[in-house]
Amino acid sequence: MARRHDGRGELVVPGDDDRPAVRVPLEIAGSYRARTKGLLGRDALDGALLLSPANSIHTFRMRMPIDVAYLDRRLCVIAVRTMPPGRLGLPRVRARHVVEAEAGAMAGWGLRAGVQVTVVPDAGGGGDGGRL
Repeated sequence: MARRHDGRGELVVPGDDDRPAVRVPLEIAGSYRARTKGLLGRDALDGALLLSPANSIHTFRMRMPIDVAYLDRRLCVIAVRTMPPGRLGLPRVRARHVVEAEAGAMAGWGLRAGVQVTVVPDAGGGGDGGRL
């Protein structure tokens, strides 16, 4: 399976009977440098940040609380947590990717454990059609 490069795209959260599918602007951090920087130094985020590969995160030196979704290799959500600044998240054994967003955003998107998401990279963004 090919690794993602840094870039942009969309995170697609499927809808259900009560809500339509949600398309969220996505920053993709596939390089070591981009994953290491993550959301450090930011006061806000428009959409979400995908860290790939990753199975844990920390919020040391972050300026805002964040929602964290741990995804398995098929992009199925394993768990969603809200973390305040200054915390260390435990590694998730099955997690291969992590999505970060501003606290409270994921509930509004309908992102919860068991949901299968899709990543759609921007054209020319070095993606592979939603697979990581």
